[in-house]
Amino acid sequence: MKTSRIALAACIFLAAGSAAYAQAQKQPKLTEFTLATGAPRAPEQLAVVFEKADLQFKVDPAKRSLSGDAALTFRATAPISRLSVELDRNYAIESVSVDSRKSPKTAYRNPEGRLTVDLPQPLSVGERAVLRIVYAGKPHVADRAPWDGGFVWAKAPTGEPWIASAVQGEGCDLFWPCIDHPQGEPLEVTQHITVPAPLVAAGNGVALGMDEKGGWRTYHWRARDPDTYAISLNIGPFEVLEGEYKSRYGNTIPLRYWYLKGNQAKARELFAEFPTMLDFFEGYIGPYPFGDEKMGVVQTPHLGMEHQTVNAYGNDYKKSEYGYDWLLQHEFAHEWFGNQLTNSDWDDMWLHEGYGTYMQPLYLQWLRGDMEYYANLMKHRTDLINKFPVVSGHTQTGSQVYDEATGPGHDLYYKGSLVLHTLRNLIGDRDFFAVTRQAVYGTDKPTPGNFKPRYLSTPQYIDIVNKVTGNDYRWFFDVYLYQAALPELIAERDAKGLSLRWKTQSGKPFPMPVEVRVDGRERVVAMKGGSGRVDMPAGAVYTIDPHSKVLRELPYMGQFKADKAARDKAAQAAKATANSAKK
Repeated sequence: MKTSRIALAACIFLAAGSAAYAQAQKQPKLTEFTLATGAPRAPEQLAVVFEKADLQFKVDPAKRSLSGDAALTFRATAPISRLSVELDRNYAIESVSVDSRKSPKTAYRNPEGRLTVDLPQPLSVGERAVLRIVYAGKPHVADRAPWDGGFVWAKAPTGEPWIASAVQGEGCDLFWPCIDHPQGEPLEVTQHITVPAPLVAAGNGVALGMDEKGGWRTYHWRARDPDTYAISLNIGPFEVLEGEYKSRYGNTIPLRYWYLKGNQAKARELFAEFPTMLDFFEGYIGPYPFGDEKMGVVQTPHLGMEHQTVNAYGNDYKKSEYGYDWLLQHEFAHEWFGNQLTNSDWDDMWLHEGYGTYMQPLYLQWLRGDMEYYANLMKHRTDLINKFPVVSGHTQTGSQVYDEATGPGHDLYYKGSLVLHTLRNLIGDRDFFAVTRQAVYGTDKPTPGNFKPRYLSTPQYIDIVNKVTGNDYRWFFDVYLYQAALPELIAERDAKGLSLRWKTQSGKPFPMPVEVRVDGRERVVAMKGGSGRVDMPAGAVYTIDPHSKVLRELPYMGQFKADKAARDKAAQAAKATANSAKK
């Protein structure tokens, strides 16, 4: 979930228990380059494999400061004479070295947030170099995490420091030197997080132990193939619930939940949802991708984010009207759609958010039945914008995609979800879930150990659909993803029946079959060439698409949204007038 930009319909509150949010103090501005994420990679970044990031962090809550020591191992895939990573230039760089040789200050530069380091000698193909960067400063503070990226310096209800990072929208370079691009994932990340005792630092991957010395604790963690923005810092007076899940695939998955002390009863209730969610995902999609590490969740002073194997949770234990914690389920969905399957470019972000969002109604259908499935999808339908295409077809940054003034915004979630619902009905469950497994794992028969995290673009996803089904469905994605307007179904009745015709933006072909119910009998209209006809007697009662299988333009929905916008505007004006009168 990209809660750091767009609030889903249900997430209108930023819940953090009784913790007080720290207001962002006056701080240096981020450069436009650092503020964005997913800019095209530098030639030096394209010419390396990022094998390992060994990250040492010392977090001082009293000073709201971060000291970092990053050792980054790169293997050259082409001859290169320098290395390049992203790091917020507002950090003071204390030293830079390559393979333990200190670099002179003239050998590196960081004008806008892309740090470039000249190598003592060029690397040939296959050679490795370890770039070490020691730096310190005050991390950028989020004004309103997770919508605005940065650090949150809060207090737990019991008074201790409660700290979290949430950097999806602005990128990993807000606190560690990285390749700030979806395809910049290191193969391995180790973290050594030093915090004042007795605070706890919950981390990504596998726990390697904890050292305590001189009033400070250092927690050691190791994670494989982490999404760049999924590396996180989560620090607080945590207690932990532990358990195990016996997978249908024969492996045992560690379960961990770090929660604020004093909330054990609520924490146990949330923890009880972990196995049910695993049952669903492993049954419908496939093996939990990080079963050799853990399914982890940590309570945070912001709403949430998909931090690989230690998902951020700040929903304050509020269950939805469907009787489950939607936020926990959504963030967990991103272990498959985001962390295992990573978009090749931010322009393909619907693969994270559309699939992640569709997992909520699908979960409800599995858990409770069709009524809640369709009720949840109807909520998605009321929030469509249809101003920009979900996929532009060219490289975009995260901010361009999530900003509704320049990109699809929360259509990534809701339109993506409804497109998947429509695709599922078009090609059938067998092929739909085969497509999904191929997209996520690279195989339709995944088992623990026979797959690795992978990147995927929208054209590659379409190729998978075509290969699995044996049909060419480019027309489907051309209309739903690559154009903004929804297809409109024109229905005209005459004395002998009903004529149907699809109308699309720019006249794109759209042979989408449509079901029509006539006097209780249902039939499928093939719509070859985008049109079709149903013969029926005069006076017959008919319903188009009676099972709501097809996403299409609905005139009454537009009127509802216009009326709602007018009401909201009037309510805001009235509130402003009332506040002015009080003054």
